[in-house]
Amino acid sequence: MSQAMKDFLRERNIHEVECVIADMTGIARGKILPKDLFLSEGEMRLPKSVLLNTVNGEQPNNLPYVGATDPDMICVPDLATLRQVPWAAENVALVIHDCQNFDGTPVGLSPRAVLRKVLRMYEDRGWQPDVAPEMEFYLVARSSNPHEPLAPPLGRSGKPESGRQSYSIDAVNDFDPFFLELSTFCKQHDLGVETLIHEAGAGQMEINFTHGEALELADRVFLFKRAVRETALRHGIFATFMAKPMETEPGSAMHIHQSVLDTTSGQNIFSRLDGDASDLFFNYIAGLEKYLAPAMLLFAPHVNSYRRLSRFMSAPTNVHWGYDNRTCGIRVPNSAPVNRRVENRVPGVDVNPYLAMAATLACGYLGMTQGLKPSAPTSGSAEHVHDQLPRNLEDAIVRLRECKPLSEMLGELFVQAFCEVKELEFATYSRVISSWEREHLMLLV
Repeated sequence: MSQAMKDFLRERNIHEVECVIADMTGIARGKILPKDLFLSEGEMRLPKSVLLNTVNGEQPNNLPYVGATDPDMICVPDLATLRQVPWAAENVALVIHDCQNFDGTPVGLSPRAVLRKVLRMYEDRGWQPDVAPEMEFYLVARSSNPHEPLAPPLGRSGKPESGRQSYSIDAVNDFDPFFLELSTFCKQHDLGVETLIHEAGAGQMEINFTHGEALELADRVFLFKRAVRETALRHGIFATFMAKPMETEPGSAMHIHQSVLDTTSGQNIFSRLDGDASDLFFNYIAGLEKYLAPAMLLFAPHVNSYRRLSRFMSAPTNVHWGYDNRTCGIRVPNSAPVNRRVENRVPGVDVNPYLAMAATLACGYLGMTQGLKPSAPTSGSAEHVHDQLPRNLEDAIVRLRECKPLSEMLGELFVQAFCEVKELEFATYSRVISSWEREHLMLLV
């Protein structure tokens, strides 16, 4: 246990420490320890199988992934993630842990370890990714009945939003108490939130993050989701990061802006010294074009994810690229050469941020190291292209399993395990009889 961590806990009079890891779904798992026990132990032990939970709490056969004895792993706190929990009634700290085997090697099933693995490959080339996520989410009225459709909440006006209010200041101000407290919590939690806007859907918001190193941003997104949900509960509403929570409203994305820096000079390798785009920039785009579809399971990990990916609903169904073209899955924003970057518009906000970051960076890396060449940029609308990405969870599982380059980058054991977790989720979902089936089939077929 480092002295800096001890000083942090002492100076803030911390009573308890939330020791967390992210499982494959992105759910926070771990233990809450009294401060003295946390300091004396210095680490946390959890079963490796905790990483394999489905979103509904089941697990596939663990034997191929953790062994027959369901062994423990060592979870080591990362000092860089130590924060105070701003909404806790007492002085509580939180720290994200790295998962290790007893010999000190990373547990390859851990999403944080998967991202670290990809980042090491960049580091070996003298590169450092620089990323900035944009996160959309919905505020919805509280409901305890999952069979009822979600609805926008009541704001200060006492009325729910009845229409779409893209970029409306007044619509955001209707939830001022919520956003003022969320802003305070984000600042206290060191989340680096930059911009707030109202998105297209009723009750749909977007938060942008300051750009930075990929692992740090994944940590911030992981913590931000919890901060939003906690703040919403304090204001009598729900916040949801479902990709498509309401059938008549647009879905929610996590767009990822990404560039790559030279670790020696700090220069953006996507731009040449004369300011023109570099070969590596186009290689990176080509990598996204080729590998986004096989990586789709990491960008759309749930059955609901594919409801978002619908034509004419501001969500891409293609892997075309274009300059400042939001109809493409891959967008190049207008920018100065120093800020030249690529925006991956495919991921939904329901992703595990560690895995989404790892996957998009893996696609770009493969493009650069394989010297891939992109197609011509799309100058018009790409809305008519709707057959380039998997259309459901089953197809995405097959595509990821068949892609050897991605398996090698992310870890073959991880890919096999992740696909099994998602297969189990799909099997559980498939047993559910929907209200649509009852309404249209019960008495008519």
